[in-house]
Amino acid sequence: MSTSTRMLHVRVDNKIKTLATQTLAAMGLSVSEAVRLFLHRVVDDQSLPFELKVPNTKTRAAIAEAEKIVQSHHARFNTAKELFADLEKNSH
Repeated sequence: MSTSTRMLHVRVDNKIKTLATQTLAAMGLSVSEAVRLFLHRVVDDQSLPFELKVPNTKTRAAIAEAEKIVQSHHARFNTAKELFADLEKNSH
């Protein structure tokens, strides 16, 4: 049985590629094999093999806050003690 294949080129961050290659190798898979498995699942299931969700209002606010912290390069808390105190106060 003859099969025809095509090359698939994907751009991905070097660090992610390295980490994914190591992780997949530990599972006995190459990156190419994992991509083929992924594509087979997409075809067989007619969906992604994982759930995608639209973030709710609370999650969007947390994402926006995290992005603001990253952009400003300032943590919201000056010490771990302040962080834990705030966690205790707001965990109820």
